[in-house]
Amino acid sequence: MSAVSAPLRLGTRASALATTQSEHVAAMVREKLGREVELVTISTEGDRSQASGTPISEAAAAGTTGVFVSALRHAILDGRVDLAVHSLKDLPTAPEPGIALAAVPVREDSRDVVVARDGLTLGELPVGSRVATGSPRRQAQLHALGLGLEVVPVRGNVDTRIATVRAGTHDAVVLARAGLARLGRTEEATEVLDPLQMLPAPGQGALAVECSSAATELVTQLAALDDAATRACVEAERAVLATLEGGCSAPIGALAEVVEGEDGEELWLRAVVLSTDGSLSIRQSAAGPTTDAAGLGDRLARLMLEDGAADLESAATAGGPR
Repeated sequence: MSAVSAPLRLGTRASALATTQSEHVAAMVREKLGREVELVTISTEGDRSQASGTPISEAAAAGTTGVFVSALRHAILDGRVDLAVHSLKDLPTAPEPGIALAAVPVREDSRDVVVARDGLTLGELPVGSRVATGSPRRQAQLHALGLGLEVVPVRGNVDTRIATVRAGTHDAVVLARAGLARLGRTEEATEVLDPLQMLPAPGQGALAVECSSAATELVTQLAALDDAATRACVEAERAVLATLEGGCSAPIGALAEVVEGEDGEELWLRAVVLSTDGSLSIRQSAAGPTTDAAGLGDRLARLMLEDGAADLESAATAGGPR
């Protein structure tokens, strides 16, 4: 078998969601590139942290931002795999030497959802109900809703988190809708949260396809999987995060959408920074050309910094639940 026709080795985490996402990309590669793909399971620091019970936000604070990403990138760089698929929201904002973000396919629904007992919505849950999430961003925005809910941390995969509701440990959990959609389980959501209630994480719902930047032919081929509108949106959102320097554990939400402007398509970008308890927040929105996505995100974040966003981040980092 020639090197040209050899199967591409796609690195993936072992979880059901990760393998489902990787199979989705593998199917796109087979269809658009005519190349066979084999999945290679890689154990990541995030998986080991999850197994030990260490909250991801604590791992990120300890200097392992991108805990689900590093091992897959190492596997690319040392030649064990040819490409890897990540949830794009897990990617650190700083570029990684030797790694190319070759494609950002069409985005799944970016919103968060509630899976609650008895088919309830957040507003229908009684005061004092235990709502679980492992995300400081979701925790802060749940507090900000002022519903009198007890917001508690939770770890584990989609199955594990939903199981805590079925077992009565929690009254509800908040998850990304994209994960449920890719697993074919959207019917388990009892409410889809409007971004007005809860802005998603930068890049939420999108996938990132990475390979070695030295593999120029593969970088060119994988570009066939890229969706220009999705890439522009996530570039704007991640530019907000990069400029705010919040890292993955900061209570920051951002969402960009392609809309029709006076001169054609443009990006509409919204962002929020909150104190951990949700009592303080700074919200901004702006619009700009899709060709200047990163610039739009940077400018919006700088406006938020002028409004005191750095002080909120410091307060969030210094105290409150992680």
